[in-house]
Formats: sequence, C-alpha cells, structure tokens
Amino acid sequence: MIRNIIWDIDGTLFDTYPAISKAFQLAVNDLGGNAPINWIMKTARISLSHCVSVLADTFHLQKDDIGRKFKDYYSQIQPIEQPPFPGVINICQYICSIGGMNLIVSHRESRGVTELLEAHHMDAYFSGSITPDDGYPKKPDPAAFEAIIKIHHLIKEETIAVGDREIDIQAGQAASVLTCLFDPGRGESSADLTISSFNDFYFYLRNTASNPNIAASDLPHGKNM
Repeated sequence: MIRNIIWDIDGTLFDTYPAISKAFQLAVNDLGGNAPINWIMKTARISLSHCVSVLADTFHLQKDDIGRKFKDYYSQIQPIEQPPFPGVINICQYICSIGGMNLIVSHRESRGVTELLEAHHMDAYFSGSITPDDGYPKKPDPAAFEAIIKIHHLIKEETIAVGDREIDIQAGQAASVLTCLFDPGRGESSADLTISSFNDFYFYLRNTASNPNIAASDLPHGKNM
C-alpha cells in the first residue's frame, strides 16, 4: 500500500511551465530575440539553466542578462496564476486521510515552494520539503530523497516519488522507492508507473489500497495510464 508521496513541484504539483516560458520569452524579446513559446517550454522542461544556455547560444546573448530579465518578469507572475494540476489536491487529501505524508523534493527555492502552496491553500497537506536552500545535490542525485526518507521515517516500500522528468525517476530509483512519471504524451520511461493525468494516479492509489498485491499492469491502462 502506498502511504507516502515525494512530489516534485514544477510541472508536477503545479502547472508552472507556461508562466516560466512566458517570462523567458519576454526576457529574450527585451534583448532582441524572438522565440516561440512552445519551443521555450520544451527547453525549460529539461531545466531552467539549460533553457538559459540554449537561448543565449541561439540568440548570441549573455546568460546573466537572460537570467536577470527572466527573474524580473517571473517575479511579476503571481503564484495564484500557476495552479495545481487537476486531481492533485484530491490525491494530497487522500494521502493525509490514510495517515500518510506528502513531501516535496524540488529544485525550486524554499520561498517559491511556500508561496505556491499557500496561494492555493495546500500547505496543510504537506509534512516537509527539501529545496536547494538545504544544500543537497540536485536530482538525479538521490541524496535529498534519502534525507527526506530518513527525516520522516518513511518505509520505502510504502513510498512513491512523482515527477515530470527522468531526473525525478532516476533519483527515486536510486533511493529505492517506487516511481511515477507524470508525462502527458512525451515518451517512454523506466518509471514503475507513467500517468497522463492525476485522476488516473488517484485511481491507482485507491486500487492498490484495496488490493496491495495489484501491479500497474493489472490496472485498466497498464503501466502507462
């Protein structure tokens, strides 16, 4: 039975990439470039630092200039404009109702995590988080996962890591927990479970609770849900 979830933030708990991509687009426009929003979003999903590097190389700009203007524009976008994905709150409530824990391991700074949770009245559902402020190596290094597991005395067999990138899956696997990739149509993964919506994930959690021996392949959509 899965009782605990280690969540990623950007692109997993919250639909932040449209806002992030818009801020990058405005930054590049100010500096004389012109990039389509969908291309920026695809690049930003790899990592923000990767996006800065690609934009700088493509438009012959300075990384520091892009980074500074991105921060200025992104700071103007309110957390309330970056909503949780449909179904996320139901899952968080469910985990709390069975006495489990929702936890966060994110590359987003602690202040940004807190602002998003509080803006959407979700902070009460979470028992803790690890962010870059805590000094652990970034994913796919599993150190932050191992730390949060130890701090909160999680049973690994009852814990699943959920993220939208392969680095989330790699970190979870290295920490010996189950893994779930939230991947609305972007490709294959080595994750234990791949979902296209959190309503599917909620279905999976409820079914494994009633039948602990059920496997992802036994569910209506198999491993890919």
